[in-house]
Amino acid sequence: MTLRFYQIFACLTAGVAVLCISTPVMAQASGSGQVSEPVKATLVADEDLPDAPMPQQTSTPATTQDQGQQPNASSSSSSVQQTPEDPAKKAAEDKAQREKTAEEQVKEQEHQRVLGIVPNFNTSYVYGAASLSAKQKFELAIRSQIDPVAFGVAGFVALIGQAEPSHPGYGGGWGGYAKRYGQTYTDSFDGQMIGNALLPSILHQDPRYFRLGRGPVKRRILYALGTNVITRHDVTGKWEPNYSNIMGNFISGAISNAYIPEQDRGVSSTITGGLTVLIEGGAGSMFQEFWPDICRHFLHKDPTHGQDAINKMKPDPTGGGNPFSNRRLKEQQQQ
Repeated sequence: MTLRFYQIFACLTAGVAVLCISTPVMAQASGSGQVSEPVKATLVADEDLPDAPMPQQTSTPATTQDQGQQPNASSSSSSVQQTPEDPAKKAAEDKAQREKTAEEQVKEQEHQRVLGIVPNFNTSYVYGAASLSAKQKFELAIRSQIDPVAFGVAGFVALIGQAEPSHPGYGGGWGGYAKRYGQTYTDSFDGQMIGNALLPSILHQDPRYFRLGRGPVKRRILYALGTNVITRHDVTGKWEPNYSNIMGNFISGAISNAYIPEQDRGVSSTITGGLTVLIEGGAGSMFQEFWPDICRHFLHKDPTHGQDAINKMKPDPTGGGNPFSNRRLKEQQQQ
């Protein structure tokens, strides 16, 4: 059916009228707080719908993440980078550790005695033993001189001097023996304190005898004799002239000129006394070198308490050649 113009106009007029009537009614209903059923149904349906997703921000989170990771990166880099160690602090720690090791080794030495009687404190059986501090050198020297055996040896030497008689100016009898005893012990004390404590502390030399304990007998004899004129330096560990022992022998001989009889004093007495002590030291070094071998062979005891066995598992510090090789000694100390 074809709609005519008036029909269309009538329909439009009716629609406008309906809109005009319904608008006030809805406004009144919303003002009074009442919602029509169709509108209410529409609102309920909207509430059931899930919220629309929020738009994602790409730039801001990335920035935040970078800012959050920056402290972690710095902290991780700080954990990787180590603070450089203070050389002075490290040197102090090394010195303390060396003194502690040396103290332990000296305590072992102070139990060393020949036949369980004669002190053998000045001998070290340890390859590359820790160097002694000045305090430890004086303590070791004093410990050797206050041992009862030291007083007994001085008495025996004085008895031989009385029988010869040496230094006739002392006279005979108990008075002469007492003077010889005093001179013998004083000579020993001066030599020990000057040659094994004072000068080694000043010159940084080790006063001990370091037993080789391996190799041909001839090489060991040469080594033992050589230690009276060659010794180790505390700091470098290298062999060098044993100024402490040589000078100590002659200085103590010069001091003895102050209390021996006047007719026996002089430069010749000092030189003779120094050379005599040097020769006696060579004989003592050979005894110190071979005593553990003698003790194990005849007495079936090991004075080194297993240290010789430990040393045999290490390279020969002399390399089988020059017994005073600084290169081999340095390698041994590093091991």
